[in-house]
Amino acid sequence: MRDEGGHAGVAASCRPITDILTRVGDKWSVMVVILLGNGTKRFNEMRRLIGGISQRMLTLTLRGLERDGLVTRTVFPTVPPRVDYALTDLGRSLLIPISALGAWAHGHRDAIDAARLAFDAQLPPVDDAGKLSSPQELRR
Repeated sequence: MRDEGGHAGVAASCRPITDILTRVGDKWSVMVVILLGNGTKRFNEMRRLIGGISQRMLTLTLRGLERDGLVTRTVFPTVPPRVDYALTDLGRSLLIPISALGAWAHGHRDAIDAARLAFDAQLPPVDDAGKLSSPQELRR
């Protein structure tokens, strides 16, 4: 069951933190913050540098980061209009924990890959419909 804020089974005292972690923990927000940590960027420059992000997703990500006070959007009155994005002081403060998490992930990726392989090797095979491939597997 979800309340009007979209929180499923989250205690009321945790909801504000959940909202923040949802924003700063999604992969596109992390990539944008890291990219802007190197300096001001324009929209199309970011889109080129972040492989696989759609124009719509980048727009939504930037809008959310701006709403949360992590990114500023500056429009210059030129033809065509030039729009620059930059981290705020609050956004720059997020670089420290994001960098630490990235370093941890990089340092432990081999162990995580090994754990995934071991876990996946224990799973019974499934067919294309997601069902167990043989009745014998049900007895496992």
